Amino acid sequence: MIRVFILAPTPMMQAGLHALLTHPDLHIVGTAQTPEALSTSTETPDVVIVANALQVRDVGQMLALFPQLALVVLTDNTEQSIVTLQTLDLHGWGIVPLDAPAAQLQAAVVSAAQGLVAVPHAFASTFTPERRGVAAFERVILEGTADESLTPREREVLELVSQGLSNKLIARRLHISEHTVKFHISSITGKLGASSRTDAVSQGLRRGLITL
Repeated sequence: MIRVFILAPTPMMQAGLHALLTHPDLHIVGTAQTPEALSTSTETPDVVIVANALQVRDVGQMLALFPQLALVVLTDNTEQSIVTLQTLDLHGWGIVPLDAPAAQLQAAVVSAAQGLVAVPHAFASTFTPERRGVAAFERVILEGTADESLTPREREVLELVSQGLSNKLIARRLHISEHTVKFHISSITGKLGASSRTDAVSQGLRRGLITL
């Protein structure tokens, strides 16, 4: 279970993000307007969602309290946010547009919690792992999901599901955690409108996403 703390300037935005992050593998441990509230959180978060990019440095100053903290920033100023995030000694981080759909936001949270860097596809070329700590990160490119199409990784997972592999075996094959496999399968079934793993495979075959 990934523990998430939401930092957003208004109660309405906090509620909106809370709704977008509704997922069995995500647990909201708190919401607030300012980073100072993190120090009084009853549960230590794994990932902090920052809806105001100007607060990123303020959150970064609290890393001594949260040595394994990951950040996900909602912003339309992606390039500047990448520069700022690369100066912080974070466990992982991600950037998503302010109008990102739920699937993209959730994918960024899961990736950051796994110690990865998640950036929008359009800004993949601006990522330069030159600063301390960033070279060890694996990059994840977040595909736009407005059309609810499957990402390349989700197609890989669906292909392996169609072969009858368990979550554990899929994780081994793709060198990712079982937790991440579960997240991908949940995202796949949601996008395809499937009721189960078997139904997701059937939907994938009908749409030409996978072959047997």
